Amino acid sequence: MHDRMRTLKQVALAGVCVMSLAQAQAAVPEECQTVRFSDPGWTDINVTNAITTTLLEGLGYETSIDLLSVPIGFKSLQNNDIDVFLGNWMPAQQTFADQYEGGYERIRANLEGAKFTLAVPQSVKDAGINSFSDLDKHAEKFDKRIYGIEPGAPANNLIQKMIDADEFGLGDWRLVESSEQGMLSQVNRAARRDEFMVFLAWEPHPMNLQQDLAYLSGGDEYFGPNYGGATVYTLTRNGYTETCANVGELLNNLEFTLDMESEIMGAILNEGEDAGEAAQQWLSQHPDVLDTWLAGVKTVDGEPGLPAVKQHLDAR
Repeated sequence: MHDRMRTLKQVALAGVCVMSLAQAQAAVPEECQTVRFSDPGWTDINVTNAITTTLLEGLGYETSIDLLSVPIGFKSLQNNDIDVFLGNWMPAQQTFADQYEGGYERIRANLEGAKFTLAVPQSVKDAGINSFSDLDKHAEKFDKRIYGIEPGAPANNLIQKMIDADEFGLGDWRLVESSEQGMLSQVNRAARRDEFMVFLAWEPHPMNLQQDLAYLSGGDEYFGPNYGGATVYTLTRNGYTETCANVGELLNNLEFTLDMESEIMGAILNEGEDAGEAAQQWLSQHPDVLDTWLAGVKTVDGEPGLPAVKQHLDAR
């Protein structure tokens, strides 16, 4: 009799364990257990993706990041091929936001006070180049070139639109498309040689700390007021935060700062650190942000998220 009772208890305990495991696995729908991100190849989005994926991995999620141009990223959201895009710079991406309206959801602003427009080395400004309207007066010194970033970037489209419209007398100028790193290498060379160069610049970015640069005024019609003052938003595919409510909670909590992003970007660009390593190091040094970011957020198996992420960071 005693053995039979013990056997029944073991069966019951096993049943409880199986039920607990099933409940844990059911805490997050299977389709939500891998979170798919888009990255247009910009270091600032490398940073915010790395921060967010580090947190998610600490919560027990799998993550993936696809390198996609902005328009392809919007299309991928519409097609449910990706889940999250942390790099919706507005108003620069207004054209794509309008084109794919209804094909994504805007969750919240994740960065305020960003800016981007054309800039020159400070030595060029000192020579009298203060605004867009000054460029063509010194066209030969600039070799009639404006340096942008990767092909397909909305900012490049703005520059090309300006050239096509012959704004500021720039109709015979040429947009030079390159990678972010290629453009910045050219900026470094021009600054060392005191050469004239006009290029796309933005903040957050360590270029603002490393380069003595000057943003040009007068481009409000194309880049917006306040030197292209921008807000960066988090987007998801339609219905994502309803289906994947726990990740949605995290995304609703995430808000970054200019200094934070520039600091981590500096570790990547200047010290050669991997984005994930740089993000993990920053999070370990600034654990206070976790209280806000992980408020109400659970692990994949439904446990409190904050201690799990702290343990994950300590173990790396």
